[in-house]
Amino acid sequence: MTRRVAMLGGGGLALAAAIQLTVPERRNPATEPAARVEAQADIPPAVAASLRRACYDCHSNETRWPWYSRVAPAAWLVARDVDNGRGQLNFSRWAAYHPFDRADLLDAACRLASMREMPPRAYVLMHPDARLSEEEVAALCAWTSDEAGRLVEE
Repeated sequence: MTRRVAMLGGGGLALAAAIQLTVPERRNPATEPAARVEAQADIPPAVAASLRRACYDCHSNETRWPWYSRVAPAAWLVARDVDNGRGQLNFSRWAAYHPFDRADLLDAACRLASMREMPPRAYVLMHPDARLSEEEVAALCAWTSDEAGRLVEE
């Protein structure tokens, strides 16, 4: 029995080591400073700080990759979330979006933050500082509303 347990344990360790070879690449693509949201929009400092703290890890090319993003299988989940987040909204590529798309993205940001769907619960569990207060959500929504209105008027 102990031989069988030892073999299973050794096999488990070998499998755990082998899956580390499949850890996805962690990328932060180069970004043109003029393309960033900060260069394209007038963002109040408090809102900019909230965005950077709660959104940028998944919604920019400035991801702060945590230690567990180097360890499979968590690495696969983190890379997937970052890729999906950047695909939905990338503040580092703000200039690439049409003004009407920017307005829609801003409306969605307010709606999702207000409904507490963003940042996602799992992300906030690992990054408690990403939790947005009621005041931060209100400031974010005030800015997104003003900015979306400005974009639509252009």
